[in-house]
Amino acid sequence: MAQLCEEFYEEAERERERTPDVGIVMGSDSDLPAMRGASEALTALGFAEVTDYDDPPEERFTFESYVVSAHRTPDLLYAYAETAEARGLDVIIAGAGGKSADLPNMTASIAFPVPVIGVPVQEKSVDSVIGMPTGAPLTAVDAGKSYNAALSAAQVLSREHDELRDRLVALHDDRRDGVADVSRRLHELGTEKFD
Repeated sequence: MAQLCEEFYEEAERERERTPDVGIVMGSDSDLPAMRGASEALTALGFAEVTDYDDPPEERFTFESYVVSAHRTPDLLYAYAETAEARGLDVIIAGAGGKSADLPNMTASIAFPVPVIGVPVQEKSVDSVIGMPTGAPLTAVDAGKSYNAALSAAQVLSREHDELRDRLVALHDDRRDGVADVSRRLHELGTEKFD
């Protein structure tokens, strides 16, 4: 634990040409099934995952992923969030489950002014994630919607990067056209034959 905390602080001090744009954190590896949508959306938009800071991927846009528990490892949470801006993160997606899903909230408080998008991993986590007081902003998506959280993160970045904006629009158009194709097939086949 101490070593990982130290690595975050070292990365915050290091001069690097490229840094991850988006950070994905979750309270437990059991949250990964719900949080996987975030990496899927970013990958669909051409992002690559950074797994080694010394050998980053060639892609222009990147993200990183960590398990950081607000309750079991508060020192790790603090190190991650406190160094987020200095390590080059532009947006953080934070997901947690349970009735006291504090990871998104605490990450937003510590990483401020880096925007944080909270993902309630379970329906019972919604109130905890959206319950931030005035002056402590946190954007949130519906329970389990980490894919949408990643799209929102990409929207934030697209305001400064036309290439990413074009990718977002293309992905949106593909999804819209897909619905039209399904609609036409349903109509032409009828409900009995539609699979």
